[in-house]
Amino acid sequence: MKKMLFVFLVSMLTLSGCGANEKTPEKAPEEKTEAKSEEKTEEKTEETEKKEVVMYLTRHGKTMLNTSDRVQGWADSPLTEPGVKVAEQLGRGLNLEEIKFDAVYSSDSGRAIETAKIVLEQCGQLDTLPLVQMKDLREWNFGIFEGDFNDNMLEAIAKTINYEGEEDVRVLLGLDELADAIAQSDETKEAEDWETASGRIMSAFDKIGAEAEANGGGNILVVAHGMTINTLFKVLDPEYVTKPVPNAAVAKITYADGQFTVETVNDESYIEKGAK
Repeated sequence: MKKMLFVFLVSMLTLSGCGANEKTPEKAPEEKTEAKSEEKTEEKTEETEKKEVVMYLTRHGKTMLNTSDRVQGWADSPLTEPGVKVAEQLGRGLNLEEIKFDAVYSSDSGRAIETAKIVLEQCGQLDTLPLVQMKDLREWNFGIFEGDFNDNMLEAIAKTINYEGEEDVRVLLGLDELADAIAQSDETKEAEDWETASGRIMSAFDKIGAEAEANGGGNILVVAHGMTINTLFKVLDPEYVTKPVPNAAVAKITYADGQFTVETVNDESYIEKGAK
């Protein structure tokens, strides 16, 4: 109201006190033009500052249960000395490549949290980045088979689906079929089937990608698990052939507008650089 009154008074003074050929410049339109110009500049600056979302997805370091070839899903065990070492090498390799992270996520399993902290420490970011722990990034839930030998679980599956032995299970079952066979073989009914496991895992990655994009993009460290990582790849590409994921190997994935693009899989070059 004050601004409108000011313009009205200027108009009245112009009519009463100025000659017919004299015009008093109106400031209000100029102020509006300046404001619009500033808004456009701010919008351009925000757009310029936004970066591509690049996920560095890695598997945790080797654990005690990994070493004894036992099933390790929601069950947990600490990193072994070689597990700590490979996580340190990964962190050093990333640091040597001058890769700095804008956010970091891990599953809420101890082995993933420990690995994430070791990597961040080697990158000089342990005290500057909050670690976001996500239950949905956990490994598959293997139910009654948790902590048992892998061969015992595969033999049980073979009997359930009338395969000759564990080798047939390894070779002939796709990842989705394997998850369903494990759930079918678990008498406690705690093990996750494919729909359950893949649904929660994709929910986690969708959330990470969307949050990173909303926060301006950048490099995102994600520490998860072997089957979790393979599940992501299988959902993104149904023709993907499941591969063992080495501890601390990196998959580089870009994200934009709800779409994931896998750039590299099982990259151990950062570990190799960090070992020198």
